[in-house]
Amino acid sequence: MLDVNPGLIIWTIVSFTILVFVLKKIAWKPIVSALLEREESIRNALTHADEARVKTEKILEEQKILLNDANDKTMKIIHEGRLVAEQTKIEIVTQANQSAKNMLDVARDQIGREKEAALSQIRDEVAKLAILTTEKMLDEVLDEKRKEELINKSMKNLPLN
Repeated sequence: MLDVNPGLIIWTIVSFTILVFVLKKIAWKPIVSALLEREESIRNALTHADEARVKTEKILEEQKILLNDANDKTMKIIHEGRLVAEQTKIEIVTQANQSAKNMLDVARDQIGREKEAALSQIRDEVAKLAILTTEKMLDEVLDEKRKEELINKSMKNLPLN
């Protein structure tokens, strides 16, 4: 099966030693320097990644602060808007109440004037009716001047309300 061939073993050891010696003289330095360069580039990449992570965290923290400030300002603006709206509402209601009061006062004044005019007209009519009744009762006709005197006298005797 397996035969051990001492010549092959010697030649394999000699070839391996020569190969290691040639590799050590020619390839070992470039391979080691390439590995060192690769190690340095990985180290630099990790350092840059850490720096980028720190910067990102810092930016994220700043963004959170800005967002909180924006939320605070928004809430303040909303609160101020509500206050302004409430004040405007109060002013509008006050103006409406004042306007209604003014309208009621004007209406009361107008009703008072119309009432006085109606009472005055009623007094005149009552006085005229009283004179006509008196004329018929006395069977005499009064002249216009006498009628006017009687009307004025009757008017003075009537109650004001």
